[in-house]
Amino acid sequence: MNEDRAVYEALLKAQAEGNSVALATVISTQGSTPRHVGSKMLVCADGSIVGTVGGGAMESRVIQEALASLSDGQARMPSYTLNSLQDGDPGVCGGTVQIFIEPINIAPTLLVIGGGHVGKALVELGKWMGYRVILSDDRAEYCNAEYAPGLDGYVVCKPAEVPQQTRITAQTYIAAVTRGMPVDVNLIPALLATDAPYIGLIGSRRRWTLTIQALKTERGLTDIQLARIHSPIGLELQAETPQEIAISIMAEITMIRRGGDGRPMRLMDEVTTVEN
Repeated sequence: MNEDRAVYEALLKAQAEGNSVALATVISTQGSTPRHVGSKMLVCADGSIVGTVGGGAMESRVIQEALASLSDGQARMPSYTLNSLQDGDPGVCGGTVQIFIEPINIAPTLLVIGGGHVGKALVELGKWMGYRVILSDDRAEYCNAEYAPGLDGYVVCKPAEVPQQTRITAQTYIAAVTRGMPVDVNLIPALLATDAPYIGLIGSRRRWTLTIQALKTERGLTDIQLARIHSPIGLELQAETPQEIAISIMAEITMIRRGGDGRPMRLMDEVTTVEN
């Protein structure tokens, strides 16, 4: 099979399966180099590759850069001089090569734990917003394609077992809309062991205060660890209905994901006017 075709087919397969990959492309060369401009290599999250940009120490460095790009979502454009292995160069061809490394991440995942009224409204809104949406509940009747159609996954298990049953990455935003504190005390430690950038927990301030106390005394969690939890979940909208609460939660997730601060846009306009 043609090498470029193999790379592209592997890329399409990764997207279909919901896996993030990084595409490394040789964009410029000077002097003697192992591969020509346009040569491509696909790097998977486990470090496996399809294609090559030259092999050897240089390729190993490119793989590490690609894995870093998958972690932070940032493209990279490293250059390598292939002169002397003794001087730390990744090769001895004598030329230089520049490679563009592009992370190709799938849509961010919204993981909703709890399929009650709020959970159902939340998965519907998340899907409308373009997220990959996974619903989990320990009650099969609240976690299936008939109850909440069109989702990307349904995980029927105890809440604390969710991290073992579905892949949670730095692109997974978790909304735990659970039924009470006993569930949360088992669930939160499991979620904190993941790389999720957002972990939100539904409930009142009193419920969260009591949960904090239990997590500290029973599970030994620290304030620094618990600071990762957004509870009460969502932005303050005085939301009441499940749909309004879902909007509040997705607004907070969007704010975290995009780096916003939640201020009204009219106040942003006033600041801009003053600064200009």
